[in-house]
Amino acid sequence: EDLRVDGRGCEDYRCVEVETDVVSNTSGSARVKLGHTDILIGVKAEMGTPKLEKPDEGYLEFFVDCSANATPEFEGRGGEELGTEIANILYRVFSSESSVDLKSLCINPREHCWVLYVDVLLLECGGNLFDAISIAVKAALFNTRIPKVRVLEDEEGSKEIELSDDPYDCIRLNVDDVPCIVTLSKIGYRHVVDATLQEEACSLASLLISVTSKGALTSMKKVGKGSLDPESIFEMMETGKRVGKSLHIALQKILDEEESLGTSRQKVGFLG
Repeated sequence: EDLRVDGRGCEDYRCVEVETDVVSNTSGSARVKLGHTDILIGVKAEMGTPKLEKPDEGYLEFFVDCSANATPEFEGRGGEELGTEIANILYRVFSSESSVDLKSLCINPREHCWVLYVDVLLLECGGNLFDAISIAVKAALFNTRIPKVRVLEDEEGSKEIELSDDPYDCIRLNVDDVPCIVTLSKIGYRHVVDATLQEEACSLASLLISVTSKGALTSMKKVGKGSLDPESIFEMMETGKRVGKSLHIALQKILDEEESLGTSRQKVGFLG
């Protein structure tokens, strides 16, 4: 009947709180709260050497840390498996050529490039982790500022790199094509987005779909022990595209609003 326990319809998200620039010693950061799910992400830009197979591109590295306080299951080494799974899914989502312009991170082909270390910290798990993480990654990348670099060459041909001292003289990443993940959980004959922990417990199979702001699908992964028939997969894909597009529009609006406040905006949360 398109009605869930908490009063939402099948395609409704819970209230999402997004805040950027929350960690001072990073190139970019974001915190996202989605229901009881709480994610903190920091992005650090460091100089590295381009990979051999892509000599004219920078690259992203993902690290996921599951706080032992997030859920009792993470005590000891319980969160490691989930952390690896999340990192692998993020690598997969960002492996598509168009998601981030990696060529803009190259300083000197084969010699120097920017490496973006994306640290994901799960502070609390209240269902629908992947969507919250992907929203936080996009917000943190939008907030990332990379110092401008000049390459100076002396008479002998050796190159020296000079970083700009001006904090406003920086490169911004274009995040228009960064996808967001929409998780569709199948419950009975219907599927729902943004499942709570209780709904996840009722769902035997879910489909993770990464969608760009233009509604293009970049990757898909089934999770859970149950099976999905092809017809419901196509239905879920259409729902994912529709929901993903509106999610991107809402997120971009919030990010632009926060950006326009500049230094006058009040910082909230425990890091403010």
